Amino acid sequence: MVYNYLVLIHVIGVIVFLGNITIVPFWKVNAERTKDRLHILSTWQSIIRADKFFTMPGVVIILLFGLGAALHIGYNILETSWIFLSLILYVISGAVFMIKVGPIQKKVVALAQDENNFSWDEYFNLARHWNFWGSIATLTPWFAVILMVIKPQF
Repeated sequence: MVYNYLVLIHVIGVIVFLGNITIVPFWKVNAERTKDRLHILSTWQSIIRADKFFTMPGVVIILLFGLGAALHIGYNILETSWIFLSLILYVISGAVFMIKVGPIQKKVVALAQDENNFSWDEYFNLARHWNFWGSIATLTPWFAVILMVIKPQF
């Protein structure tokens, strides 16, 4: 029964985490369509807040309860390929977010806050980099979900 509760909380964490990181591009694109610097600023500030309140707690819940469930049932994390590869993908996502995505988001906010120095060219350059690195940070945990569901043995 403990295992079921650990998995339940793990899955809820996955839903919160993936839901937030998956919907962010939708917010971004809709803000960009307005061509309104202040709307874009507000959207990026909201994205950063959502990361604080949804993404980061999701990260902690996924890791703690996922590892807890795996260890509770007796999986060897290093020898169970689908768990080990999922953890690698999870680490890649986190590293990309911390090294690239998060700093780009802060640069976008700083740029959009400065009305006198705001440049659409600079904004779209940052947005293009965010699109690339954000795609990696988003797709890697989705591949981890696929591994967790399919549980391939290799």
